[in-house]
Amino acid sequence: MPNLTILSWPNLQSLAMATTNLQFLQNPFPRPTFSSKYLVMRAPKMVFKCGCSSSSSVGGDAFSLTSSSKCDVDYLGESTKGDLNINLKHLENFGLDGQATLEGPIEQVARLEAEEAGSLLRDLGIPSPSAARLSPRGIFCTRTLNLRSISAIGYDMDYTLIHYNVMAWEGRAYDYCMENLKSMGFPVEGLAFDPDLVIRGLVIDKEKGNLVKADRFGYVKRAMHGTKMLSTRAVSEMYGRELVDLRKESQWEFLNTLFSVSEAVAYMQMVDRLDDGVIPADLGPLDYKGLYKAVGKALFRAHVEGQLKSEIMSKPELFVEPDPELPLALLDQKEAGKKLLLITNSDYHYTDKMMQHSFNRFLPNDMGWRDLFDMVIVSARKPEFFQMSHPLYEVVTGEGLMRPCFKTRTGGLYSGGSAQMVENSLNIHGDEILYVGDHIYTDVSQSKVHLRWRTALICRELEEEYRALIHSRGPRATVVELINQKEVVGDLFNQLRLALQRRTEERPAQTLAATNMDDRELTESMQKLLIVMQRLDEKIAPLLEADGELFNKRYADIYTSRVSNFLNYTPFMYFRSQEQTLAHDTYSHYCSEHNGSSTN
Repeated sequence: MPNLTILSWPNLQSLAMATTNLQFLQNPFPRPTFSSKYLVMRAPKMVFKCGCSSSSSVGGDAFSLTSSSKCDVDYLGESTKGDLNINLKHLENFGLDGQATLEGPIEQVARLEAEEAGSLLRDLGIPSPSAARLSPRGIFCTRTLNLRSISAIGYDMDYTLIHYNVMAWEGRAYDYCMENLKSMGFPVEGLAFDPDLVIRGLVIDKEKGNLVKADRFGYVKRAMHGTKMLSTRAVSEMYGRELVDLRKESQWEFLNTLFSVSEAVAYMQMVDRLDDGVIPADLGPLDYKGLYKAVGKALFRAHVEGQLKSEIMSKPELFVEPDPELPLALLDQKEAGKKLLLITNSDYHYTDKMMQHSFNRFLPNDMGWRDLFDMVIVSARKPEFFQMSHPLYEVVTGEGLMRPCFKTRTGGLYSGGSAQMVENSLNIHGDEILYVGDHIYTDVSQSKVHLRWRTALICRELEEEYRALIHSRGPRATVVELINQKEVVGDLFNQLRLALQRRTEERPAQTLAATNMDDRELTESMQKLLIVMQRLDEKIAPLLEADGELFNKRYADIYTSRVSNFLNYTPFMYFRSQEQTLAHDTYSHYCSEHNGSSTN
C-alpha cells in the first residue's frame, strides 16, 4: 500500500492542472485513433472542478451521466444510473468517428486500450486498481454492486468510521466489568483481559457455558468450555444432533462486533470460577445462563454510568487508531455526488468528540467533520431504526439540547427517527442507498432485510486473516494434496473391500479376475492401503487443526477491513461477485483438463 501525501485543496487543484498541461506538452498531437481519447482528456481546455459532479459538468461537453430517469439495467441486473457516456458530437469536433475507430476484434482492442491506459496511470504515478484488490486492503464482493448507481452512503461510527485499539478500549471495558462483578461479590482476583481468547463471529452457548464455532449450516465445529478447548469427540457428543439457531436467543448469543470481546472474555473466565465452586453461595444458585446475565449486567453498568466513555473522551488518542486516508475517501464520494449520512447509536457528545478527533485534522481548508455529511443521526437505536419509527429531534446547540422535529434539512443533526424518514427526506429509496457498518445484524442484516438497502461490512480482522492466508498457501496446498491422495487410495481400497465382501458371502466379485484373485494377494493389498490411509490421517489431522476455518463474512454485498479502502477504488467502482460453483463443476473442469474440452 503506497503512502499517500495529504495535500491542501488548492494544492490538489494546482497539481491536477499541472499534470494536464504536462501531458499535453509531452504529446501535443496524439495519433488519430480511438486511443486518442487522451486528446479529449489531455486537452488544455479541460477544467478540473472540485465540487460535486453533475451531468452538465463532468468532462465539460465530452461526457454525460445517465440520470435516474433514463437509466436501465445492465446484463447483470444492476442499474446503469451514474454511468459515464461519450458525447458523440464532441468526438466529431475532433474529426473522430467513435464506431469506426473500434473496428476489429473487441478482445484485441480492449487489451490494447487497457495496456495504454495502464501505461498512462503508471506515468501519472497512480496505483493500478488491481493492486488494491490483491492486498489485505482489498474490497471483496459477494453480490454485484454498481457503486455508480448509489445515490447515498450511510455510515455507522464505532468500529466503522472510527477504529479503536481493541486492547485499550475492550481492556478498559473488561476492567470496569470486573470491578462491578467484584462489588457484586464475585471472585475476580487473578483474572486479566485476554483478547486472544475470543474473536468476533463466535457464539456463546449460555446453557452449557461454552463458546462455539459453527459453520454456515449451524453445525458446531469447535467448542470451548470456559477457557478450555473441548476435544473433537466431546464436541460431537455434545452437539452431534443440535444446530446453532440464533433465533433461539435464550440459549445462543452471537458475538457480532468487537464490543463483544470484553464481555465474552469475562464470561468464559467466570465459567471456570463457577466450575471450580469458588463463587459464594450467597449470590444464589447460579447456572451458566444466570452467570451470563450477571456478567452482562456488570458490563452494562460500565456503559450506562458513563465511566468508560468519559475516560475515552478525555484521552481519545489512547483509544482511537488514526486513519488519515479515511476523510479523503469520503471526500471523493461526496464530490462524486453521493449524499453521505452518519447513522450511529452513540449519543451526540460522544459522537462529536470522537469525530472531531478522528476527522478534523485530516480535512483540507479548515473543513470540519460535519461538512462531509448531508445528514447526521445520533442515538439512532439500531436495529429498531431500520424496523420502526421513533420520534425525531433536532440537536440545536453545542451542548446537545434538542427540540422536536418533523422535517429534516441538508446538513442537519438529529437524534432518533427512522430509516423510512431518511428515505423520504432524501427522496432516495431501497437499493440506491449503501449502508456501511461493522455489526452483522444491527447494521448489515436489518438494513438489507427491511429496506433492501445495499450493504458493506467492515471487518478489521480481515487484514490479519488475509496475511495468514498468504503465509499458509504452502501448508494449505500440502493439505489439499494429502487429502486428494487419501481419496485416491480410499477409492481403490473400497473396491478391494467390496470384492472381499462378495467373496466372503460366496458371491462373484465385480469381475471374473477379482473373483479368482488369490486371497493372500487381496488381503495384503488391502492391508497396505489401510496402513497408507492411517498414516495420511496422522499427517492431515494436525495440519487441519493448525489451519482452522475462516469466519464466513457473506452477510453483506461487499466487505472490507476499513472504510478508507474505498480510496483505492474510486466512487465509480463496479464490484462484480465471483461466479459461484457447485461441487460437480469442479469435476467437470477436471474432466475437461484431462480428457479434452469435449466428450462424445
